[in-house]
Amino acid sequence: MISLEMMPPLMFGGLVLAMLIGFPVAFTLAAVGLSFGFLSIHLGFFDMNFLQAIPGRIFGSVLSNELLLAIPFFTFMGAILERCGLAEDMLDSMGQLFGPIRGGLGYSVILVGFILGAITGTVAAQVIAMALISMPVMIRYGYNMRYITGVLAASGTITQLVPPSLVLIVLADQLGKSVGDMYLGAWGPSVFQIALFAGYTFVLGLIKPDHVPAVPKTALTLTGWPLWKKCLMGIIPSAVLIFVVLGTMMLGLATPTEAGAMGAIGAIVLAAIHHKELSSPGHKMLIIGIVAAGIGAVIGILLGEGKLFKLTFAVVYLAVVWICLEAVRIPDLRDLIKQGYETTMRITTMVVFILIGSTCFSVVFLGVSGGVWLENMLTSLPGGVWGFLIFINLFIFFLAFFLDFFEIAFIILPMIAPVAQKVLTPVVGADAALIWFGVMLCVNMQTSFMHPPFGFALFYLRGVAPKEVKSSDIYWGALPWVGLQIIMVVLVIAFPWTVTVLLDKPASADDISRIRIEVPEIELPPLDLRSFQKPP
Repeated sequence: MISLEMMPPLMFGGLVLAMLIGFPVAFTLAAVGLSFGFLSIHLGFFDMNFLQAIPGRIFGSVLSNELLLAIPFFTFMGAILERCGLAEDMLDSMGQLFGPIRGGLGYSVILVGFILGAITGTVAAQVIAMALISMPVMIRYGYNMRYITGVLAASGTITQLVPPSLVLIVLADQLGKSVGDMYLGAWGPSVFQIALFAGYTFVLGLIKPDHVPAVPKTALTLTGWPLWKKCLMGIIPSAVLIFVVLGTMMLGLATPTEAGAMGAIGAIVLAAIHHKELSSPGHKMLIIGIVAAGIGAVIGILLGEGKLFKLTFAVVYLAVVWICLEAVRIPDLRDLIKQGYETTMRITTMVVFILIGSTCFSVVFLGVSGGVWLENMLTSLPGGVWGFLIFINLFIFFLAFFLDFFEIAFIILPMIAPVAQKVLTPVVGADAALIWFGVMLCVNMQTSFMHPPFGFALFYLRGVAPKEVKSSDIYWGALPWVGLQIIMVVLVIAFPWTVTVLLDKPASADDISRIRIEVPEIELPPLDLRSFQKPP
């Protein structure tokens, strides 16, 4: 006879076993959840009415979740930007700018990976694009093969952590926190990780200079102002798009869904102005839109949002519509937009089906007291808070060998989030606990794309690398960078301020002098005393 205490570990073990067989994850989750649900009904742990919670949560929490609407917009934005030629130009210009210094091509790949991560949010195409462009150049100038494969794979996975990462949106949804706070928390580790990557390249240049040689100045095709101009032409539009997406969200001017929609339109505009076939009227409308945006910003700051402010931004909207129509007119961009729609449809459908399957599993898991079982197990670990964090990170690191980040986020996070909130609150406070935990797991899950033998970034790299690049070079080349990512996880655990430094600090109850209670004045109607007079 199966007891109630045995059901949670049996469910978890059955899920792992079914996944190892290779059945699709979304259907595995639903099948395991419903199977154990009917078994629980048969054993009398709950009745059939309990399963009514599954469609209720699917329609009430999944399909009507406005936050998840941001995923298609950010996916479409990344699909457009990764194929519009922006990466090629940035890598070429940055490579020529940093090339003459030792390890310069590596620095350029790391920096471009960071910039592209902040405007695309997807790993696959970023690894492929940078490998196709940079790998032949790095091989030509004698860079060590294992360094080449490692830096290309690692720079592609930076996009997992740099806002507006899809991983952070999913983590925010599953942890019940705001996307803006999750983005603010991720900036610190993102910058530190770039510094770690650049520092490793610098040290390698000192220890083994033949692994990262400088590019001869005679090989440069651009110098001086033309080179700086080409660099700025890639950086400035990207910076504007980053502000439109992230700045408006963090300033509270737009929701994540609205920011994603602006990013999707901004990606089309960026692809259009980057294309050589943009017409002369299109260039003129671009200049008019930029001037109108500048004038409108000044008017908004000095005079407020009056009619003149609205008029200037009406001109900006007209310019944006004009450039989008220009993009539809150009055959290459029209095909690119179509491919973006197809990619967005596939990824969004995958996410929704995994969410439906995970809902089936989690409802039944909680119905058999799985949450209590998990909390008792995790809170009884030796070492307190740090023992909990070490165990969870090792567990996620192990799962990343077999599962994608979507699957980890939708299956594991809902189970451990309540425990994490309870355990981590004494360390960083109730508001920042899950932000710290989510960013920490995001850094950890970056390794799922890098560590052998199932790192997807390594598969992407193998698919586009020349035949002379051995698979052993790809796998061995990834290991130092996985080590750097693990070091970053340790730093985030040891120094929570790397995540919480940009978050809003809650008001301290100790500082009574700074607390003010404001009562709004309410205008009451005049009191009619006649209603209180006794009748004669």
